[in-house]
Order: sequence, then C-alpha cells, then structure tokens
Amino acid sequence: MKQGIHPKYNSDGIVCTTCGTRWMIGTTRPNLRVEICANCHPFYTGEQRIVDTAGQVDRFMKRLSASQNRQAAIEKQRGSAKPQTPPKKSLLKELYGDDA
Repeated sequence: MKQGIHPKYNSDGIVCTTCGTRWMIGTTRPNLRVEICANCHPFYTGEQRIVDTAGQVDRFMKRLSASQNRQAAIEKQRGSAKPQTPPKKSLLKELYGDDA
C-alpha cells in the first residue's frame, strides 16, 4: 500500500440523531449522523409516530388548512351567487297527478 494517498480510516461509527443509537463501523468520514434508524423508524418499531426533524409536517398542515379555507370561501361565494330555485315538478306528475 502506498503511503499518503489513502484517506484516514475512522472507526467512530454512525449516530442516529433521533434516538441516539450508535453503530461502530469503519468509515473514511468522521462523525456520521443519520436522522432515523431501524431502532426508531415506525416501519420497524410498529409505532405510528411522526418523526419530523425539518418541520415538514407543520408546513404541510399549514398549506392544507389554507387550501381548505380557500375552498370553503369559494363554495360560500358560489352558494351566495346562485339564487335557490325550487325544483320543478316532473311533467308526468303535472299531467297525471301524484299517482303517476
């Protein structure tokens, strides 16, 4: 092996930032971190919890509520624009009465 051309080999390992689990592996990058691992991922644990480290769920919920408010305003505007007319009787009921 030539000297001085290979990267430094670290045995620090990987750390999960959510649950703090550490795996001791060899790597050329020091202090590797992952956001979610097999110990805390809902698929592997069977729990249904949302791990939101970047605020994505909050942003989605904010966009969803804004969209629902817009849709409600549009429906309200459509409802106030159209006058409610009573439904017409069918032609058969007009000709033959309610027995038809």
